[in-house]
Amino acid sequence: MLNQHANRRMFLGRSVSSVGTGLGTAALADLFAGDAVSDVRRFPGALPRAKRVIYLCQSGAPSQLDLFDEKPELGRRFGQELPDSIRRGQRLTTMTSAQKRFPVAPSVFRFRRHGRSGARVSELLPYTAGVCDELCFVRSMFTEAINHDPAITLLQTGTQQAGRPSFGAWLSYGLGSQNEALPGFVALTSWSLGGGQPLYDRLWGNGFLPTRHQGVRFRGVGDPVLFLSNPAGIDRRLRRQLLDDVAELNRLKLDRFGDPEIATRMAQYELAFRMQTSVPELADFSDEPRHVLDLYGPEVSRRGSYAANCLLARRLSERGVRFVQLFHRGWDQHNNLPRDIRSLCRATDQPSAALISDLKQRGLLDETLVVWAGEFGRTVYSQGELTSSNYGRDHHPRCFTIWMAGGGIRAGLTYGRTDDFSYNVVENAVHVHDLNATLLHCLGIDHRRLTFKYQGRHHRLTDVHGRVVKPLLA
Repeated sequence: MLNQHANRRMFLGRSVSSVGTGLGTAALADLFAGDAVSDVRRFPGALPRAKRVIYLCQSGAPSQLDLFDEKPELGRRFGQELPDSIRRGQRLTTMTSAQKRFPVAPSVFRFRRHGRSGARVSELLPYTAGVCDELCFVRSMFTEAINHDPAITLLQTGTQQAGRPSFGAWLSYGLGSQNEALPGFVALTSWSLGGGQPLYDRLWGNGFLPTRHQGVRFRGVGDPVLFLSNPAGIDRRLRRQLLDDVAELNRLKLDRFGDPEIATRMAQYELAFRMQTSVPELADFSDEPRHVLDLYGPEVSRRGSYAANCLLARRLSERGVRFVQLFHRGWDQHNNLPRDIRSLCRATDQPSAALISDLKQRGLLDETLVVWAGEFGRTVYSQGELTSSNYGRDHHPRCFTIWMAGGGIRAGLTYGRTDDFSYNVVENAVHVHDLNATLLHCLGIDHRRLTFKYQGRHHRLTDVHGRVVKPLLA
């Protein structure tokens, strides 16, 4: 008798079982299809430059004014009121909307040109400056979200509302996996300054996509993945026997109901079994030469640090993991910015640059797309008290800076321009949807055709927006 709670998908799966094993078998076949991707998702005849992505998400929103977007004329305007002609009555957060004044706070840090490209980079980022000819800086990013959670959700999922698939999940759905012993999508987290904005599992979640596309979070303490080790008294042979027995029960259910989620469970159990061997080897850096460890800096030996996660990201990528997402918290500097941003840059500058150099030395950079981005920028005016050596900056969605490198991206380019206050974009504006469309393009995917039907509507990462920013392409 058919379960009374069976949904339409289950019913259809059972209905066609007389012809074969139904939709469930089709779903299971899809699980093991490897790199197969529907032709409608790719550009006809496209040869993608990038095969995988490493996304360095700087949670909390780094200050573009103090890192990448130099505004030397602001020194003459120290403490002056931000002109109404610049602010244009734009939305403020509740943290500064009650301020009586909006005093201009010039950066206390020096900038200078670097490399053949002449990119201007803050003194806070000497290692990043050293690889600037490999980077593409976009100074004209903007978003409509003004608070952290909706902004980082928009950056990662294409919408401010929770519950949609993340970029990595979309990529897993579109391109499949390259390694049967590792997940196709891995998330890594780190922090400094004692914490930062909260990070939710949905930022690497699958949303309404099949469960197999969600990111697997690797932990910085204990087993990299929960329950990776066998319980006491259970050896590998016994675990294999147990999984075989569970798989047989799942096959009976799959034949009866045709529910693709049963097929997903079966595949995930097998992946977890293979990961018992692949993950410990992956997380063990003892096979890395000393000069490589030194490249990433002294923190590389501390598991869970940003440096260790950057090296782990390289190791994951060279083993075929399609999307590696690093989240580093602590960039939300509403006060004491000059002090705190120094600490954040010490933690992230050398490892980020090392990742670029390491990938290039191994011949992987051309096919690995690296993105460094926060969810929005910071205001030119000071939040709270302003002194000659101290200030804070509030959230600012109207303009911010990111950088990219690798597969399909034009190296040595600085794109876009902001006004004299780094408050509004005045040239070559790039929205978050445009960024995602461009990244997918580098991977050989047409963002308009990578869709999934859910609740009667065809959804996509870029919603109904987005354009490929062709000047950014190699």
